Amino acid sequence: MHSEEIDAGRRAGLRLWLSLVVLALPAMLLFMMLTVLFLAIPELVADLRPSSTQTLWIIDIYGFLMAGLLVTMGTLGDRIGHRRLLVAGAAVFAVVSLIAANTSDPGLMILWRAVLGVAAATQMPATLGLIFATFTDPRQRGIAVGVWAGGISVGTAVGPLVGGVLLEAFSWRAAFLIAVPVMVVVLIGAALLLPDHRNPAAGRLDLISVVLSLATLLPIVYGVKELSKEQPLTLPLAAIAIGLVFGAWFVVRQLRQAEPLLDVRLFANPTISGALGVFLLAATALGGVYLLFTQHLQLVEGLSPLQAGLWVLPGAALLVVVSTLSPVLVRRMRPGFLIAAGLAVQVVGYLMLTQVGSVDGLPLLIAGFIVLYPAVAPSMALTTDLVVGSAPPQKAGAASGLATTCSDLGISLGIAIIGSVAAAVYRAEAGGALPAGLPPEAAAASRDSLGGAVSAAQHLPADLGAALLAPAREAFTGGLNVAAAVSAGIAAAAAVLAVVRLRHVPPTGRPAATAEQAGAETTTR
Repeated sequence: MHSEEIDAGRRAGLRLWLSLVVLALPAMLLFMMLTVLFLAIPELVADLRPSSTQTLWIIDIYGFLMAGLLVTMGTLGDRIGHRRLLVAGAAVFAVVSLIAANTSDPGLMILWRAVLGVAAATQMPATLGLIFATFTDPRQRGIAVGVWAGGISVGTAVGPLVGGVLLEAFSWRAAFLIAVPVMVVVLIGAALLLPDHRNPAAGRLDLISVVLSLATLLPIVYGVKELSKEQPLTLPLAAIAIGLVFGAWFVVRQLRQAEPLLDVRLFANPTISGALGVFLLAATALGGVYLLFTQHLQLVEGLSPLQAGLWVLPGAALLVVVSTLSPVLVRRMRPGFLIAAGLAVQVVGYLMLTQVGSVDGLPLLIAGFIVLYPAVAPSMALTTDLVVGSAPPQKAGAASGLATTCSDLGISLGIAIIGSVAAAVYRAEAGGALPAGLPPEAAAASRDSLGGAVSAAQHLPADLGAALLAPAREAFTGGLNVAAAVSAGIAAAAAVLAVVRLRHVPPTGRPAATAEQAGAETTTR
């Protein structure tokens, strides 16, 4: 039987590998969409004029819903078929991208970004499930999973550069329109090349658990964002408390379910909980600083989107290199120590960013980013193998979903939490430093965000505009400095956690294990 599968795979040759292109494209695009909007934000803010809180929601609601629904959509794909789910998600993503590109209201933009996050969540488990239905030979399957995972890394790395090129030639709306032709290719390729696949033994979808998971996440994020505003703390603290209550209810329900949406019992395994905790902290530390870094390049340093994207490229290229080398290094080095070493390097990079100034700060800003960005690669590259390899075989699918969820959730939490810290610092420093004589609307917009100040300055006399931008840029840089200090603390905590919770894990010595273990998702659900 094994030899027949290999022969079938060879006879299918071209068709088989063309199907892999169709499956890798969504993985690359959906993670690129997490970062491509970073460079578009200054122009989008100038056009739509959202508040600073609305700006944060526009950026990170996509990642929150994508992360929050990955496990749900994996179960749904098992029940209705992965190809059907992929096609539905790709169609919705293409249509809503067109709508979002023509939206002029900040509230509606938040809504469309939320729908895009849901559509993204349908496609990630569907593509992985179809890889395991299509590539029946284990060796070919390992290559296919590696290409799929590489698509995620490439999408994350090139998002800012692609955004810069599009913004240089078009407007911020192109950041959405780029998804349309890609999803059209996915739709055509799915119809022509992909088999359908479902799990006849799939468990039922627990809609109450789905609602509880979102009712946990969204109020907590809302409360954190509102804490950065100058207002009474009653509402944000109440929102956080409500989210925690729903979270406790969610955990209790999962413990009582025979087929839980999220198997929280897996967290009792020290390797699984340690690896997920480390990766969640590392991604959180990176998420907010990444956003502030790209904004600083444009709003403070005055670079064009393309120039900003090019400055991101060296760090992104090193990220891909270190991600490739990490599984090789871990053959001889304990993964916990390698991850901790990467996080220690990240701390150095974050501390460099705490010293960046609003004038002549570009060299140190770029140097700090080049130090910190590739250093997240060991935790990113090794987490799935650690988590899946430590789970019982029948739980490998659930464990794999947890690793992917942590990536999206961590980046989005970083944008929410660290972005809110930077926004609070900006408001505190900019509020008392604005020049006299500003129109009330310009003053209000400038106190809220640097994007508002830049937009307001364009409609003021040159001298008054310059007097407005200098303190606003200094306040934004102060927010970046404080945010980087917070991220340094988070990364340091993650490094300690890696040493304490993962030091017992030996070097792998089995480079082929990752792909096959990570691929257990479809066969074990």
